[in-house]
Amino acid sequence: MTGTTPGTPRVLRAMNDRAALDLLLEHGPLSRTRIGKLTGLSKPTASQLLARLEAAGLVVATGTSEGRPGPNAQLYTVNARAAHVAGLDVNERRIIAAVADVTGASVGEFELATPGRRADSVVRQVADALDGAVKEAGLTRADIHRVVIGTPGAFDPGTGRLRYASHLPGWHSPTLLDELAAFLPMPVEYENDVNLVAVAEQRLGAARGHEDFVLLWNEEGLGAALVINGRLHRGFTGGAGEVGFLPVPGTPLVRQVVKANSGGFQELAGAQAVPRIAKALGIDPPQQPHAKAAATLLERAAAAYEQDEALTELLGQYAHRLATGLASVTAVLDPGLIVLAGGAVAAGGEVLRSLIQSELAELAASRPRLVVGEIDRTPVLRGALERALADTRDEVFDTSR
Repeated sequence: MTGTTPGTPRVLRAMNDRAALDLLLEHGPLSRTRIGKLTGLSKPTASQLLARLEAAGLVVATGTSEGRPGPNAQLYTVNARAAHVAGLDVNERRIIAAVADVTGASVGEFELATPGRRADSVVRQVADALDGAVKEAGLTRADIHRVVIGTPGAFDPGTGRLRYASHLPGWHSPTLLDELAAFLPMPVEYENDVNLVAVAEQRLGAARGHEDFVLLWNEEGLGAALVINGRLHRGFTGGAGEVGFLPVPGTPLVRQVVKANSGGFQELAGAQAVPRIAKALGIDPPQQPHAKAAATLLERAAAAYEQDEALTELLGQYAHRLATGLASVTAVLDPGLIVLAGGAVAAGGEVLRSLIQSELAELAASRPRLVVGEIDRTPVLRGALERALADTRDEVFDTSR
């Protein structure tokens, strides 16, 4: 039998190594004694482990402990330069790229404006955005172990075409993924942008510790991410969670939804609905794009709740619309937790969340808990980095080979 078999000393050492590295990522610098206590290893074994990891370039000594009785102890931390990853957040106006070291710290970021770019320039756009972040980090492309790109819609696993995102020009060529793979020297992965927000919320935000939850994203488009048994559910074509297409009461039935790039729930409760509701209530909506106008109105409404009749009604009507679609999602998935994320929902804050929770209790058979998302800055980008870090750590931290 070839290869390493479970239970051998090499595998057990590798398991202890990974446990120690994960503890260092979670807690920061630790002493040999502290690592031994947290892992259950003896002092000699913990010392051997640290020596092994230091020789492999995975940990470095960093100062000493102070303020405790007895001699100061040497502290160790994960070597931040052991690996670097990149994440990209793509929409029709710009690409934001960021680079993080293996500890998760962001070390470079770059934004590339892309309005009016030709469809055949996508590979160059991606390369320019990535190179901008890499340069900001003081690195080269060769230093990047993996890239994760977040886009609206999803790439069909059968055809390689981007679906559910007709508003993203240039990204629909069936050869695009092959072209990017040929151009970039590192592994490149692709994920739906809302799914990446769920990754960020599960690892760092409001869904920490939850294996089953739904994330509703409402910004320029209305979408959801479905996490079941700790894993993203993407569906047969990658379209699971495209709840904007969901037929719902309260709006005319939308036909040819992919061609229209809209659907019932999007028309009922997408960001574009908020200025319409405001206008019908005699509130002048701000002259801004839909998503910004919605956020501005909902923030005003939350601040004036139960003080201004029209703004209070605006918030109540919008909460009812969101709860209408969420009731259908709840009936099918029965989640224990729903995370409300995206600029339009976040602007309404706790007041809007509470109203949606009350409405949903009337419309749904079960009663999931609703929370507002906690990752408020570039959550798609943060999710892309977290996804890239998870796979890269599995490779770089594996000392069994």
